[in-house]
Amino acid sequence: MVQNLTLVGDALWRILLLALLLGAGLPVLFSAGVRAMAYGAGGDAETSHAPGHPIGKVLAVVCFAVVVAAVAIGITYIVASGFGKTLGFEGVVPTIVDK
Repeated sequence: MVQNLTLVGDALWRILLLALLLGAGLPVLFSAGVRAMAYGAGGDAETSHAPGHPIGKVLAVVCFAVVVAAVAIGITYIVASGFGKTLGFEGVVPTIVDK
């Protein structure tokens, strides 16, 4: 009985972590990218004529790249499982391997 509760507890915290990371984390990261892009453009375009900050543009590109990569990996996972394959994360780049 205790072993079952331990397994359930282990599964629940993993599900919670993934839900927070993917369910709330990606939209927060995307909004941080939008905010960084505004910082890179010089703030409010209507009221300020301040020059843009290059670090804002770099941060925005990094945020958007992470979001696009997560979406691409998710779509690849879904498509690969439809073909009876799975994603392998042995290296730096995920690869499609047989089940």
